[in-house]
Amino acid sequence: MSLDEFGKIKFDLVQVSRLALSEKSDDLRLFIAKLVRQYRSSDPDLSKELSDFLKANPPKSKTTTMRRTVFDQEVLGGDVPVDDDSQMALLKRYEDESHESKPILAPGIETTLNLLIKEREQKEALAERGLDPSKSAVFVGPPGVGKTMTARWIAAQLGVPLFVLDLSAVMSSLLGRSGANLRSALDFAKRSPCVLLLDEIDAIAKRRSDDSDIGELKRLVTVILQEVDEWPASGLLLAATNHPELIDPALWRRFDLIVEFGVPADEALSSAISRFFGPDIDQFSGWVKVLALLMKGESFSDIERLIRRLRRNFIVGGISTESLISDLLRSKCELLDRQGQIEFAVLLDTCTELSQRRVSELTGVSRDTIRKYRPSDRSPGTGKDT
Repeated sequence: MSLDEFGKIKFDLVQVSRLALSEKSDDLRLFIAKLVRQYRSSDPDLSKELSDFLKANPPKSKTTTMRRTVFDQEVLGGDVPVDDDSQMALLKRYEDESHESKPILAPGIETTLNLLIKEREQKEALAERGLDPSKSAVFVGPPGVGKTMTARWIAAQLGVPLFVLDLSAVMSSLLGRSGANLRSALDFAKRSPCVLLLDEIDAIAKRRSDDSDIGELKRLVTVILQEVDEWPASGLLLAATNHPELIDPALWRRFDLIVEFGVPADEALSSAISRFFGPDIDQFSGWVKVLALLMKGESFSDIERLIRRLRRNFIVGGISTESLISDLLRSKCELLDRQGQIEFAVLLDTCTELSQRRVSELTGVSRDTIRKYRPSDRSPGTGKDT
């Protein structure tokens, strides 16, 4: 065995040990699958043994969840590019079924995205008039409002995979490698029909006038500008950002669409809450309006996290729904100033079926105060004051 071969084996052993001990199962499968290809010619028995091991131990997640391993990508057609230093995949792959849950969207956003999908379904009709379907869009909005989920849904409707650029893998510690990684990932996504999502694009497409960034990051902006202009009509390029003010202005002009996501509106809040309760909705259906007021201004991800906690406490803890919701209401009121407590109490009184007495108990606001601030058009004697 030569020194080079011995050094390579040592490197492989260290990488396998590092990934296994850090419990990075997806990246471990990625690296083992790389070894399958590496030893296919020089040691076919070892290659087959490793391949059989991967087949016998499939990823624990469902097939619709992220696919990161080279082995999986070989089965699906083509190796996902990896960073030469860390051996991490530069792209994460999602394949969802078209019938899976549609994201909850504001009417304006839903109309825009439905048209985007229809354009691609009727690209032949557009081509006859010398037109291409929209090739790019940027999603703008705070974290947790459904930007990535929407990208997954669009890809599912188009019947193509979604690839998400993994910034942690692209941004190599080696000078000059990040640009090569970015081009490698983008070139891969252009080979066949797919949706590519550049998540947190503000991290790699900052204003080139930002003097705090090194030259390499500024070169990444140039790469992205070129790619958006030249993106093939066979694919769809999406970007997402929480910080639109950081993005280079030249990039905005190159995207075909800018879609702004906000925190859920009242109707979307109620729909999201009902959906997140899943099979337990019957137990909590009487509290949806109360929860919608309680969670006003929260993102979908925060709402889902809270609903899951309620469901766990209900199922495992044996706590009644009324006690769970009451504790939430009290916790919210403790965080409000006096005027905020009054306003919230009035909202509960006017917009829910809770009695005024119960609202007073939960918020600490007296019934006299609630009556004082209650809207004048509220009809008295509704039976809720008992």
